[in-house]
Amino acid sequence: MRRCCLLMVLTCLCFLGHADPPELRFAVLADWGGLPLPPYHTLHQAAVAAELQRLSQGPGLDFILSLGDHFYFNGVRDVEDPRFKHTFESVYYQHPLVDVPWYLVSGNHDHRGNVSAQIQYSSVSHRWNYPSQYYSLHFPVPGSNVSLCVLMVDTVVLCGNTWDKEQPVGPENHEEAQKHWEWIQTTLQHTRAKYVLVAGHYPVWSIGHHGPTSCLLDRLRPLLEKYRVSAYVSGHDHNLQFIRDGAGVAYVVSGNGAINDVDSSHRNSVPQEWQLFSSPVNQTKGGMAYFQLRPDLMTVSYVQTDGKCVYQAELPSRRWE
Repeated sequence: MRRCCLLMVLTCLCFLGHADPPELRFAVLADWGGLPLPPYHTLHQAAVAAELQRLSQGPGLDFILSLGDHFYFNGVRDVEDPRFKHTFESVYYQHPLVDVPWYLVSGNHDHRGNVSAQIQYSSVSHRWNYPSQYYSLHFPVPGSNVSLCVLMVDTVVLCGNTWDKEQPVGPENHEEAQKHWEWIQTTLQHTRAKYVLVAGHYPVWSIGHHGPTSCLLDRLRPLLEKYRVSAYVSGHDHNLQFIRDGAGVAYVVSGNGAINDVDSSHRNSVPQEWQLFSSPVNQTKGGMAYFQLRPDLMTVSYVQTDGKCVYQAELPSRRWE
């Protein structure tokens, strides 16, 4: 594996080349929801799309995890809403990116509109995969019997919407929230995958504008530790972050889809020694998180819109294996 030249990093490419053994490759991004007025996307969103296109050409993209706030500021009305075309199809249109599957889960702005319409859009677009409000994914690692399990969780169902507040206000339907919590625990308990990610919109830990999410700290973090997940991935704060807590759980924030926010007002809300990288503090450009998975190694690389890798970390397999 090629490592970035310095831990706090400046500019190096840290991707494995095509000559290396087969691996699973995917990107994680959130908050790419564009604008509610023409041209319905931002310049930064177009730059992220161009970098996704470059990654799809080489070293490669098997899929994309999209973690909410797909349509600013109030989601979509119905499955025929033109925002699907203007903010998604017409932005991420390049070949071969156009054939890369997306797996989606909603954020707080999506829940201001019609989440069911986003789910129904799966029958319209060949690459838009949103089977239900929350679900699990299973991917084999090429050339091995190792697999990756991803839990796509709806943190708005779990914790409620923010309604322009810093923290979610509590679940709208407590019965549905409890059902979702039970599904998370049961799925984590029974998966035998060597690598496990949990993916949702709100972050557990964040130094950005919104900061840590109290609801997830209270109820999700203990499950991540108990079942030894490889990482929790999220968006919501519009920057890039890598945090590893005292229990060894990694937290990836990749909320740079439409804008690059330099707010780090919650630096004191996360222990300093856990803050290993963030685009505001390290003063790097926005971009996305790019994962590469082999049978014995998973890495996450933080990639700017100019193609430079600015930080890379290894992620553990489940530690009982």
